[in-house]
Amino acid sequence: MKNSNRTATRKQTEGPAQQPVAKVKIGLITAAIWANQTEKGTLYNATIDRRYRDGNGDWKSSGSYGRDDLLTLAKVADLAHSKIVELAAADRAEADEQPDAA
Repeated sequence: MKNSNRTATRKQTEGPAQQPVAKVKIGLITAAIWANQTEKGTLYNATIDRRYRDGNGDWKSSGSYGRDDLLTLAKVADLAHSKIVELAAADRAEADEQPDAA
């Protein structure tokens, strides 16, 4: 049985890359909001990163934030939270519109 779980996990990771359902961005700091389908419904979470250019001028991402990034990070986290609340409310409203399957 463990092998089938491993196979299912591999198949999920080998498929097309999952895309965030929403993004919140201020300057170079971005929160990506992800939807995860569970038995209890859709759960949302966020990843936050900071974009920067390396010494070669190539864009990179980091999860490290300097002093001057922290207020922007907090604002992006606040906006991501608001977006997740909005998405969850829309999910509940949609579920309420569906006829009961009983």
